[in-house]
Amino acid sequence: MRCLIVDDSRRFLEAARGLLLREGVNVVGTASSATEAAALIKELRPDVVLVDIDLGGESGFELIAQLRSAGSPPPMILISTHAEQDYADLIAESPAIGFVPKTGLSAAAIQTLLDRV
Repeated sequence: MRCLIVDDSRRFLEAARGLLLREGVNVVGTASSATEAAALIKELRPDVVLVDIDLGGESGFELIAQLRSAGSPPPMILISTHAEQDYADLIAESPAIGFVPKTGLSAAAIQTLLDRV
């Protein structure tokens, strides 16, 4: 599985990359902004993209909607430190295939959502 992680926290990006690599996920890149994410998706062609709901001054929901309207992006999974119920309606309305809390991030959690697609 080739994964791109989009999050505005360098600390989280490093921790998530390390965790997923240890679990056998090939983290092909990380991005900290919507512009960077869009460029890396085209360049790296990941199998899945993890997108933080809150990208500093940007919205992960908006990023996912923009990527979907621009073409056929890989499956996208929303991640956050917030509880899923805090954003349940927005998650359901988004083109994301699901949500994983940052505290529950794992290769298995990602694969479970991918298996539903």
